[in-house]
Formats: sequence, C-alpha cells, structure tokens
Amino acid sequence: MPIEIFAYCTHRDPPEPEFPHEPVFVRNESTPGFVEHLMKLVQDLFESGDGQISQTIYAVCRHLQRTNMLVAFKVDGEHVEAIAPWAWQSNAILFLPDRTIRDPNGAVLHDPSAELPDPNAQLPFLPDARQRKAQSEIELRNRLIDTPEALPPVVSEYEVTLRSADEVVWRMLALFVVAVRAESLSSGKPIPIEALREKSPLAFQALSPWETAFLENPSPPQSDVSAAGWRYEALAALQWSLGMQSMLPFPDAICDVPEVARQMIAMPARQMIESATLRPTGEILDALDLNFRLLWAARDAATRQTEPPAGVEGGVIAERQQAFNWLTFFENAEWDEVDIPS
Repeated sequence: MPIEIFAYCTHRDPPEPEFPHEPVFVRNESTPGFVEHLMKLVQDLFESGDGQISQTIYAVCRHLQRTNMLVAFKVDGEHVEAIAPWAWQSNAILFLPDRTIRDPNGAVLHDPSAELPDPNAQLPFLPDARQRKAQSEIELRNRLIDTPEALPPVVSEYEVTLRSADEVVWRMLALFVVAVRAESLSSGKPIPIEALREKSPLAFQALSPWETAFLENPSPPQSDVSAAGWRYEALAALQWSLGMQSMLPFPDAICDVPEVARQMIAMPARQMIESATLRPTGEILDALDLNFRLLWAARDAATRQTEPPAGVEGGVIAERQQAFNWLTFFENAEWDEVDIPS
C-alpha cells in the first residue's frame, strides 16, 4: 500500500524526484496559506514539549522556518529507501503518516509516542552551509576561540532570500538618524528632531515603531539612549554588506563612527538608494556564520563571568547579528522583532 510522505525542503529549487512515486502536490511561498502552515507546525512542536524544548525539536523548528518548498508524494514501501538521495539534495525532512518526523535516511527525529529521537538521526544541512561552518571554526580556532560542534550552520546560499539593496539603504537611513540623535543626547547637546527631519526627511519614512517612539520622546530613558547609540554598529555592518566599507573588522573594538557617518552624508540619500548593490551572497553568509559563533562565545563568557575570548566586544557582535538576521529574513521578522539567538 502506498505511503504518503510530506517533504519539507529548504532548498529553493530542489531537483525533480527520480525515484518511483506518485506526485500529490508541490507548494511554496506563492501558495496561499503556505507560510501560515509552517508557522502552525512550529507552534505545535513547541507546545508538544510542555515548555521543555529538546535540541532536536528546536532544530526541526528552525528547519521548518527555512522551508522553501513542500513536496507531497506517495511511494510504495519497497521504494522508501530510494527517497534518501533526493531528500539530501533537497535538504528535506520527511513527515510520515505515523506522525513521525524523519531525516533524509528515514531515521526518526521526532516521534510523539517516544521521548528520544533515533541517536543516528541528523538534521540535513546543504554542503555550502556545512563548509562555511567549518571555515568559521578554523578561523576562530586560530584565535583560540572554541565553539561547540553542536552549533549548526547558518542558512545556505540555496535557501536564503536577502533584503533588496534599496531596502537596506532605507534601513541604514533610519539607523543613522536614530544613532545621531542618541549621540547628541549623550553629549548633553540634543539635536532637535525637526532639524534631523529637515536634514534627512527620507530617514523618517523608514523608521520602525520603536525608532519612531524614541525620536518622539524628548527625554527618553538612558537605556533607550544607549541602545540607540549602539545602532552605529548595525549601520556599519549594513554599509559593509553594500560595499560601502571595504572590510568588516574583527569585533574587538567599536566601529569607526566618524567614517560610518561620513559614508552616510557623502552621497544624497535618493542617489544612495538608486545606486546600491549588495555584496555576493556567499560573502554575506560567511560574515553571518562567523558572527553567529562569536555571539555564542561572547555570551558564554558573560554567563561564566570571564573575560571574552580574543577581546571580542559583545555589543558589536549583537548589533551585527541583528543586522545580518534582518538582512537574511531570519524568522521573517521586521527590525524591531528580529531575534538574535546563539
């Protein structure tokens, strides 16, 4: 009797299945209800643990959040093992009628009736993502920074969608006006909001809700002023993503604020929007993967109340991570809601 299998593929363009099967349907982001379906699966998995989320379930949820295509098909039992090569290429996890979730080889990642997954089960990651993780680990090891092997790769070139270059410029305009206002408040010489609006009217069209509230508050709390001042670091990372900064320095010091500011005023905002182009996707993901591991290292040191390894600056790393997570549509979140887990 044929078995109906649902394959959740993170690869944007998975190959056609070559094993014997009966197609049922193919769905992606253009299919109404697709994103909501993925969100519901993630929610159900989180709730199934009664507040206790295992590492495997967390990883399965992350996979579902990165899923670009759902392929449903029926196969006879004798052909089930033939699915594996296609599933690895498609970076798919498989949902079976018995309610189990399985890796490409068929090993059980999650079984509602069992407490533990198959010890041989493994979450799939595309080859370029695995290679990127290995490269980051080597670079960090050369700086005497060790991170857990269990830290997964970041999103692959074949999975990711990047914000458009012009959207990045709009975000930079907002970050700049917020950081300038914070800097002026910290110096005791606040720049009036109307003066900022007159100088950079387009920036005020790009503000997030938090940024709008911050700028509208004549006397924001010091915690907000500090948070807004750190936005220079996120701004510097986004400038790098557009090639406005030639390099992204190792995060053991704050950015060159005067240079970051100079870049923002060197060209009219409208011209910057129209001429912007992003760096190659691979370069951006290289930076994201390295920063993701540095974020873990910085937080681990803070938890253990020890000196951060290689003198890394946690604030710089966190701001870069928010910028990169936003740029790569992490959890499809907008700026104020971007999460930066490690």
